[in-house]
Amino acid sequence: MVENIAIKIDDIYVPISRRKTLEPEKVEPLAESILEEGQQIPIQVRDDGKRLVLVEGLHRLEACKLLGEETIIGIFVHARRH
Repeated sequence: MVENIAIKIDDIYVPISRRKTLEPEKVEPLAESILEEGQQIPIQVRDDGKRLVLVEGLHRLEACKLLGEETIIGIFVHARRH
């Protein structure tokens, strides 16, 4: 079973390729939803041995930053091998 954990937002690295997918107009409405209902879906991160790297959940991460949150709910996933 996958366990949701609280992850410090400052500990999450967002790769440049992932940052390019940000749609700023989605962040504020998502922040309002998180404020009213809480975070419903955890973000996904992986540990690359040096840091936590965001895999999925850029808009949720940015919404939590907008709200001034210090942590976000997430799960750890394993990197795919190509």
